[in-house]
Amino acid sequence: MVRGIGMKEYGLIVIGSGAGMNVVDLPLQRGEKVAVVEEGPLGGTCLNRGCIPSKVLIHAADVIREAEEAELIGVHMRLDKIDFPLLKKRMWDIVLNGRHEMERGVKAASGVDLYNLIGSFVSDHTLKVGEETISAPKIVIASGARANIPRIPGLDKVKYHTYRTIFDIEEQPESIVILGGGYIGCEFAHFFSAIGTRVFMIGRNPVLLPHEEPETSALVKKRLSKHVEIHTGTDTVSVEGHDGSISVSVRDSDGKQERVIDGQHLFVATGVRSNSDWLKPENTGVHTDERGWIKTNEYLETSKPGIYALGDALGRNMYRHTANYQSSIVGHNLYSKEKRALDLHAVPHAVFTNPQVGQVGMTELEAVSGRNVMVGVARYHDTAMGFAYGDEDTFVKVIVEHPTRKILGATAVGPQAAVLIQQIVNLMVSESQTYAPLARVQIIHPTLSEVLAAAFGRLQPVNFEVKHDHDHAH
Repeated sequence: MVRGIGMKEYGLIVIGSGAGMNVVDLPLQRGEKVAVVEEGPLGGTCLNRGCIPSKVLIHAADVIREAEEAELIGVHMRLDKIDFPLLKKRMWDIVLNGRHEMERGVKAASGVDLYNLIGSFVSDHTLKVGEETISAPKIVIASGARANIPRIPGLDKVKYHTYRTIFDIEEQPESIVILGGGYIGCEFAHFFSAIGTRVFMIGRNPVLLPHEEPETSALVKKRLSKHVEIHTGTDTVSVEGHDGSISVSVRDSDGKQERVIDGQHLFVATGVRSNSDWLKPENTGVHTDERGWIKTNEYLETSKPGIYALGDALGRNMYRHTANYQSSIVGHNLYSKEKRALDLHAVPHAVFTNPQVGQVGMTELEAVSGRNVMVGVARYHDTAMGFAYGDEDTFVKVIVEHPTRKILGATAVGPQAAVLIQQIVNLMVSESQTYAPLARVQIIHPTLSEVLAAAFGRLQPVNFEVKHDHDHAH
């Protein structure tokens, strides 16, 4: 390692204060000094501009839609008003309390230096942070990602929002145009439409949530379309700003039809990109893929010994719970000769839109490749509690390997989908990884949990060649 004049040396450098903060305690216990490099507020994306603030808002949308849908069971309610300032206050209360608690903890911790700036590698295990140069034999890259802004003529000339700024809107918008049909776009379309904002969604992909099961994508589009004007399979041609509004010109992917969509606000939710262009990991021998995501082995160690990476910086499974799990692997491997390997066969996630989506493991299309597979599907409505909800479209789908009975993946779409899928996750990380415990257990009756047992009870073999051709035909 090159030692420079005026260089500050640490036992560990952590780049990113989200899940990266989980690895700080152990080196401090060992008496080492730690540097934390964070270009934004402490807490990372999840706390400041992701999971936590968005769910505080989205819960209000869930309550509104649940009240409206109660008409199906004979209950009629009327929305009196939306207290948008109170929604925002509650959101900022939890964000700022969490952020300030982390700030107090860092200031009180002896042996931690916080660099609230962008850091860039300049040489072997060495970063330049502002005017400072710092180095360490062990480094953890948890640098996250940032909004990917598409090259659309006129976009750079208007004020638009990304997931970093959408929470700063002061007053409830009259209308908003959302570019993107992924997780973020679908969640905010649900929120804004539920509180009475007119919402337009524009997506290049022919479907919403393209990485989910086709049945999931179709149902989410069907439900959101009741409240949102959705344009999928659509290219954005240009953007133009006016006094108090933004015009978005779009064209169908077949090029046959063009239209102009006007909105008070524009929200760009077209995915994320790597921060490697800021970080410059190549200067310390850390390899990235063609899109700039950090490459690691199964121990989350990069191509440079002593440098590990986790979380969104890897460009896959961008969920805080996965980053937390990865941080436990990195924390162990930093100081142990017996390294622990990553296990990602049961990565769950949820999309908090309408209806809610929960998913874990493989989709059916992924599972049938080279395997004998059985698939079971059950509707919520086929159980007593599901019938009570009055919703005939929501469902659970499970995918199992034959004859081992190992669970390969599952999807729930409907009320409490994330909670239902967690039960499948627990089975997938059990010793046998099969659904056998569900066949033996007593399930509280009547509950939505019964739909899980119903799905496993309807397992049918899948002819994957026929299924594959069927999927391509659509």
